[in-house]
Amino acid sequence: MGGWWRLGKWTVLIIFLHIIAILIFTKGFLLTRTELPHSSHCSDLSQSPCLSSSSSWTKPVVDRLVIIVLDALRFDFVAPSSFFEAKQPWMDKLKVLQRMALEKPSSAKIFKAIADPPTTSLQRLKGLTTGALPTFIDVGNSFGAPAIVEDNFITQLIQNGKRVVMMGDDTWTQLFPNHFNKSYPYPSFNVKDLDTVDNGCIEHLLPSLYQQDWDVLIAHFLGVDHAGHIYGVNSTAMIKKLEQYNTVLEKVIDVLQKQSGPGELHENSLLLVMGDHGQTLNGDHGGGSAEEVETSIFAMSFKDLPSVPSEFHSSSCEPDLASKNICVSSVQQLDFAVTVSSLLGVPFPFGSIGRVNPELYALAVGSWNLEDDKTGNNEGKTMLEEWMQNYVNVLCINSWQVKRYIDVYSALSVIGFSSEDLFEISDLYAKAEENWSYTKNLLLYKNESCSTSLPDLKKQIVAYFDFLSYVAELARSKWTEFNLKMMAIGIGIMLLSLCSHFLAIKKVNKSNVVSLPSSRDSGISFGLTLTSFIVVIRACSLLSNSFILGEGKVANFLLATTCIMTLRYCFMKKKMLLEAAVFLLLTFILRIAIEVGLSKQAATSQFMNVSSSWILGVSMNQLVWTYMVEIVPILALITLGYFLYKAISSCCCWGVPKYVIMGTIFSYFLIALHWASESNILDLAALLKGIGKSYIPQTIYVIGLSQLSLLAFVPLFSKEETSDYKGSLFVKMISILSACSSTVIILQGKQGALIALGSVVAGYCIRRLQGIEQNTDNGAAGASILDPLPVAQWSLLAVCLFFASGHWCAFDGLRYGAAFIG
Repeated sequence: MGGWWRLGKWTVLIIFLHIIAILIFTKGFLLTRTELPHSSHCSDLSQSPCLSSSSSWTKPVVDRLVIIVLDALRFDFVAPSSFFEAKQPWMDKLKVLQRMALEKPSSAKIFKAIADPPTTSLQRLKGLTTGALPTFIDVGNSFGAPAIVEDNFITQLIQNGKRVVMMGDDTWTQLFPNHFNKSYPYPSFNVKDLDTVDNGCIEHLLPSLYQQDWDVLIAHFLGVDHAGHIYGVNSTAMIKKLEQYNTVLEKVIDVLQKQSGPGELHENSLLLVMGDHGQTLNGDHGGGSAEEVETSIFAMSFKDLPSVPSEFHSSSCEPDLASKNICVSSVQQLDFAVTVSSLLGVPFPFGSIGRVNPELYALAVGSWNLEDDKTGNNEGKTMLEEWMQNYVNVLCINSWQVKRYIDVYSALSVIGFSSEDLFEISDLYAKAEENWSYTKNLLLYKNESCSTSLPDLKKQIVAYFDFLSYVAELARSKWTEFNLKMMAIGIGIMLLSLCSHFLAIKKVNKSNVVSLPSSRDSGISFGLTLTSFIVVIRACSLLSNSFILGEGKVANFLLATTCIMTLRYCFMKKKMLLEAAVFLLLTFILRIAIEVGLSKQAATSQFMNVSSSWILGVSMNQLVWTYMVEIVPILALITLGYFLYKAISSCCCWGVPKYVIMGTIFSYFLIALHWASESNILDLAALLKGIGKSYIPQTIYVIGLSQLSLLAFVPLFSKEETSDYKGSLFVKMISILSACSSTVIILQGKQGALIALGSVVAGYCIRRLQGIEQNTDNGAAGASILDPLPVAQWSLLAVCLFFASGHWCAFDGLRYGAAFIG
């Protein structure tokens, strides 16, 4: 009783330290931002020092807005290939956008839009509409989008009498339920479906352009995103999708241009073609790499507009394929909500921290007066001066709104800004407002020359830019950059808990027949030293910011190191050489699988670029390769079934475990039938008539659930009586693993059988080789020895199998296809 009490105290201490460490670490790692329930209203602007009209924050300068979202639109899909080092097959496919930007540089422009991670669609739509920064912890909502409760651009449209029509990705209706006058949502999660959402958008988009029952039209296409996930960027499917989009956009622009004359439907319309995020060459997104955060916005107005002052534009120009200069500007996606709100004249979202982008703003504003009845004599004003007067007042409203949000957030949020940060914010805002009274009078009663007023306006704009830029960067540091101090404290407490764990193990070992390796045996001492060294290297590697990309390779290298040491002992003992050689060979195969063989990143891996001849030389059209892809996984299934059959026939395995294992063997047969129904060799699709695609996987899921239920509940009602506890434990382990294996294999696809077979063979080798370096010629004597090396090998093997299956530790490593099996 005393032993159990002492063990219980150690257990409570270890659990307590683990919980404290995890809580502190996650506080620094899983950053959160408090969402305030406040909303902006037209009447709020009376509290600001800025010029305002009685009906809106800014004077509406756009009557109708068409937003076409092309999901996962990479920047190089839109920008001319001359902007990049090498021309790729997917470039220059959206030719209509490049042609418009070239022919109408004052009213059509291509922007490189920089998104803030995480770059999943839901978080990007949330950021685009609220003007705020979603955090990485929000990614958990990507597969069950809750309605946005924070103030946002769509809600402001509805509250201010704007009519909104939406078509395409159904994520919009999940985020904004009951917000649209008309909506045509289509399911977005099936990444294997390239056409349903796009065809729905095309069906409703062009007819809607002729209708007068909307002020804002949103069409969200998904084909490029899905083509990237399934086939990658450099694929025929991707190029066909881009060419299809080019045709659709040509028709849209043609309709808008034909109706843009004086008094016509689209006289004062603005077209935005944009992406929500980019994608890697493998078609993945979610992280913060340049390929994922760089997308594009194409903006086009249908009237002649003034140019933006050179101080405030970010254009870079390059000659296109016809040697004509085409310019591309840059914009932060964070600025989208507030910029579009200013164009439509609706209040800015309460939590927006973006800046009204000058170039996007200039594309729509044209030459209108801020206050037609108050500006005095305007005959001498240039269009440039007039534009700057309008823009500086919009920036005043923009800055006041951001300052208001920061003040309210700091007062109400538990996770606010520090006093030093708030002081810096207040100081920058005070500097921006220092000369506002003079600038305001300049706007209302200006009688001076243009040359006198322009420097003052530019100085005021720069002051507001400094304030807004500082707030945006500060917010990014608080909400998207990790708190390293909190994370370090959490790791320190976790190390303390591990020390407590080690002491607890030592206490338990003293009261049992198991002992830790003794330093008197140099072989055993080396095994313990090697294991400790590997654990320390792996723990330190976790601190590397590039370990996410290299973890599989590092784990495989460490596993190969242990294999070589084990092989050395086998040579010394002259026993189990076959097991050691097989284990080393399997480790080598896993290394290839991680790099090219079964990895989802194979199409763009460095190994393929360097050593591609042996695998790229085998064409998918060659019969040998086709047969291998179809037959080898089925052979692996047959081998697994044979191993299970030998397991139940070689021991006294009666009762529930036996029937569970037999059920797994039957499930393997169903999996083989399911793969045969999708085979390119055996034309069984017509014979099975869809049974193989849906009903077989569903049957396997039911069998797996039934097996686990039997293993969980039957022992509660029957008492096991056996003297062979070791054999009983073996049977239970085999039955539990087999019950789970069929579901895991079918969800993994054809590589699942190979991964499962590899894990069985490797596990067998580890079990057989356990303690090989401890065996002496006289045999082990006395207490049994605890060997730590197999524990490290099991851990490293699990990591290698994870990466060999095509996964990796990033948001873009999710295997979406598994959700559609059955």
